[in-house]
Order: sequence, then C-alpha cells, then structure tokens
Amino acid sequence: MRTLLLRPGAEELNYEIRGIVKKARQVEALGQRITWENIGDPIQKNNKVPVWMKDIVADLVKQDHSYGYADSKGVLETREFLANLNNEKNGVQITASDILFFNGLGDAIAKLYQFLIPTARIIGPSPAYSTHSSAEAAHANTSPITYKLDPDNQWLPDMEDLYNKVKYNPSIVGILIINPDNPTGMVYPKEVLEGFVKIAREFKLLLIADEIYQNITYNGINAVALSEVVGDLPAISLKGISKEFPWPGSRCGWMEFYNRDASKEFGKLVQTLENAKMIEVCSTILPQLSIPKIMSHPAYKTYRLEENSKIGKRSQLLSDLLEGIPGIKFNPTQGAFYNTIVFDETYLHPDQLLPVDNPNVKTLLDSWLLEKDMPLDKRFVYCLLASTGICVVPISSFCSELRGFRVTLLEDDEATFRSTFTKLADAIKEYLNV
Repeated sequence: MRTLLLRPGAEELNYEIRGIVKKARQVEALGQRITWENIGDPIQKNNKVPVWMKDIVADLVKQDHSYGYADSKGVLETREFLANLNNEKNGVQITASDILFFNGLGDAIAKLYQFLIPTARIIGPSPAYSTHSSAEAAHANTSPITYKLDPDNQWLPDMEDLYNKVKYNPSIVGILIINPDNPTGMVYPKEVLEGFVKIAREFKLLLIADEIYQNITYNGINAVALSEVVGDLPAISLKGISKEFPWPGSRCGWMEFYNRDASKEFGKLVQTLENAKMIEVCSTILPQLSIPKIMSHPAYKTYRLEENSKIGKRSQLLSDLLEGIPGIKFNPTQGAFYNTIVFDETYLHPDQLLPVDNPNVKTLLDSWLLEKDMPLDKRFVYCLLASTGICVVPISSFCSELRGFRVTLLEDDEATFRSTFTKLADAIKEYLNV
C-alpha cells in the first residue's frame, strides 16, 4: 500500500478465547474429538433454555412491533424495568434515560474506549478479560495498564499495587472492575468494592464495573453491585443477558450511567456515547423486548437459583478433582462460571510433552511448538489439546505474567463434566511429572 493502514495499537487486539478454536478445528479434522472449554457459551455445554422462556420469545416473534426500530437508547419499557431493578438496591437511583443499549457488551466496550482520548487510560485487573484489555490497549496505542489479582489470596485484588499505579500514573482516569470476575470466578466482598471507591474518590477517577455475571453466584455468596457503594462518584455498569438467560446469540447488553452530572467530563462522555448510538439508529430490538417479560416471570427467580446451584456443585466437584495436585494453585470459585488454574512455574520447562496417539496430530503439534518465545502455559494448552482434545485458554493470553489456564463450569451433564476434568487432572499430573 502507498501508506500505512493500521493505527498504532491496533495489533493489540487479540482474543485467544476464539483464537484457540482455529487450532482445535485442525485437530478435530484429524479425527480427535474436541471438548470445548475455551468459551463461556452455556448453550454449547448442554444448558437448556426453559420452555416458558422460549414461549415468551416465540410470542414476541409473532408480534409486528418486534420487527421495527426501538428508541436509540433502547426499548423504553425495558429501560424503565431495569432502572427499577437497580433502584431496589437502595444505592444510586437512576431513570430510563441513564440506560443505553448495545449489540452485546463487546459492542459497548468497544464504543466506550473508542471515544476516550489516547492518553486517558483505564486500569483493569490482571488476569484480564481479553475484550477489555485489548480494546483499552488499542485505543491507547500501547500495552494495557493492569493491577494484580492475587492467586495466593483467593484472587482478590492487590489494592496496594492498584493504589501505587494510580498515584504515580496521572494518565489513569478510571478503574475497571469485573465482578464477578472473568477469568477467575472471584466475587468482590463489599469492603473491597469500598476500597475501589475510596481510591477513585481520592484521585477523582471514573469507575467502570463489568457486572454481566452479577446474578450468577453460588455456594452462599451474593454479589454486591457497584451502584450500592459508589455514592456520588461518576460510574458505569456494564450488563447483559447472554450468560444469565442464557441467550449468548442475542448480542444484547447495556450501560447504566451513575451520577452523570457529577463531572462535566463524564457527562460529555455519556452524551457522546448516546450520540454514537443515535447514528446507528438502535440496537437489536427482540431481546430487549424479552427482558422484562422473562425477568418478571414467576419462574425466573427459581430458574436462576437452580442454575446457580448446579454451577456451585460443579465448582465443588472441580475442587475435589484438582485441589491438592502438586505444582498448581487452585481457588474454588464463587461466581460466574470459570476457574483459573495457575502453575507453580518451578514445575514448568520448555520441553514438556503429553503423549499423542494420532501421528498426524503429533506432527501438527510439533509444528505449533516451533512458535518463537511461546509462553510455557500456551505450550501446555497445545499439548493438552493434541493429547486429550480438551480445549482450554492459556492465562498468558489474559494479559497476565502468570502461567496457567482457564476452564468453564458449564457442562450440564455430570458424567461428561466428571470425565473431562478427571482426564484434565491426569494430564496435569503427567505433564508436571507429579
């Protein structure tokens, strides 16, 4: 080309959660059966959408108004319903005008970072959910800025690390919180959230909370919403239905703006996001129309409690299978449906392998392992895939210096779940020679 096409930072866009699928498809084509543990798709893992929920959507499909435009901000009735849900928490009070719909949270996250000036940085957790860290890095034309989540302290944030990074980096204008957390499954206690608020207040920062898993907690844990603790500070909550209903193909998410008049700059950002949505006209209407009907249905609360209980039981089963294996750090989860297992790096070395019976798959694996400067957890992930067909995601791809991998807790068939993770446990032991 006569000139450059890509802006600096564009190559920071990376989504290994989907990227590993390319490798898995190659293995699958050679006859290996794949167990997909790379992505949080409940439907793919045998989760069933209740008949009453399907009936609501089917009825909406029959109605002509379901095929038209919505208000640019989203369906008014739905925004009013969601505002009331927030206000029942007795924290920050909002109205329908403080809610803005997008075509999934990926769309919302991209828009949020798109309009920030490149020098305005949002510090987020590490391990980081790739959509956030990649979008932040791409907008800033450099690597993302992160604070540490500590696997030796139940994945809670290192608040001293966060404080010092904020204090000595004046380009940081906001803090990202993912609660419940992806990829670790940790849920922030109220006092930790209050710690974030304290830092934000001291340095006059924006708070952003990805709360899409807010209603997916278990084993006696409930998540505290940002709106309950943020007080009068400017903040954004990111929410959606893709995991909770579950309806990942709906691509339906929204922002809730808290205290939009607390800061002139924040108010301008909110208005810009609303203007951008008006240019697009609106987000997809059918899933928006379904939200109040599904979430107010008498069966909904019971459905969500039952599903959460199932995830909690799988979390305990995973603990039984993996906890205590030498060479790994394992924390039981409290929310969302992921677990991140970290290797003790003294157990890793660059020539470890797992047996691969299929010679064609072995040849394929050998070609992958030629990758220059490959993180050692990625080597394990490739070996695991070739040897067992289990597809997981390396933690090095979650903007982390730790070495490990993320799995899901979604498989609804208990026998399949137990078989998969027994096989995984055996592979870890063989790989680490423990």
